[in-house]
Amino acid sequence: MSDRAVAVVRAGALTTVQDLGRAGHAHLGVPRSGALDPAAVRLVNRLVGNPETAAVLETTVDGCAVRSRCAVTVAVGGAPCPVRVDGRPAAWGTAVRVAAGSVLEIGAAVRGVRAYVAFGGGIAVPPVLGSRSTDLLSGLGPAPLVDEAVLPLGAGTAVRGPVDAPPWPGPADELVLRLRLGPRDDWFTAAALRTLATRAYRVSPASNRVGLRLEGPALERTSPGELASEGMVLGAVQVPPDGRPVVFLADHPTTGGYPVVGVVREDDLGAAAQAAPGTPVRFTPVR
Repeated sequence: MSDRAVAVVRAGALTTVQDLGRAGHAHLGVPRSGALDPAAVRLVNRLVGNPETAAVLETTVDGCAVRSRCAVTVAVGGAPCPVRVDGRPAAWGTAVRVAAGSVLEIGAAVRGVRAYVAFGGGIAVPPVLGSRSTDLLSGLGPAPLVDEAVLPLGAGTAVRGPVDAPPWPGPADELVLRLRLGPRDDWFTAAALRTLATRAYRVSPASNRVGLRLEGPALERTSPGELASEGMVLGAVQVPPDGRPVVFLADHPTTGGYPVVGVVREDDLGAAAQAAPGTPVRFTPVR
């Protein structure tokens, strides 16, 4: 194997390879997948001189650690977290040079949920349907990281983006999601729609890359009937029988049978990816 690689020392709770996803395959039953916080991916890639589509690591809550087999430029962004190289503190949110044989440690998120680690040259695992993303629902792409796994890196570049002070948005204390009602809002009572627009929910610990599960007031339906399975889009707010909304994220199924009360604007989903369990959530209906 080429020396341009990193070996996993500590895989963390859930660390996956992600890029900007495999859009355009929903008609085949394949979700977009990709990084839950794409703005963070674009910026860490820019910091190390990669194209924005290069594959990175997405960590969940407690970070990870890797040993580099080559000298490489790295950048860590997304959820703020401690960064160390061979046990010494290193910068978060900017480019850092890591020597061959050194261990890069990404610590637990101080705020937020998911950190992103870009390596100069990108992670060069084989693409599947045009993307290197791990899709936890379908199983496409590389498996989640395990200790001692080795990830190849692409050829690096000496050219980096001119970013002196990148504008990192901090994880919000309260998540506000703009919601366009429909297509099945008529399956819910007027009182339920008022509840959705005025009451606060909280992020459930059961949330994952498939969906942001919410705890809070149940939404009452006008009918106990069931829908035929129909297409689902990124950001769809599906309401299962318990009445608690679920906001679909990148690994969501492409079809479903529970009614969708509305769709969250895609621009708001990066913030949803960084909402830790217990974070208050409010929906704001928009046209």
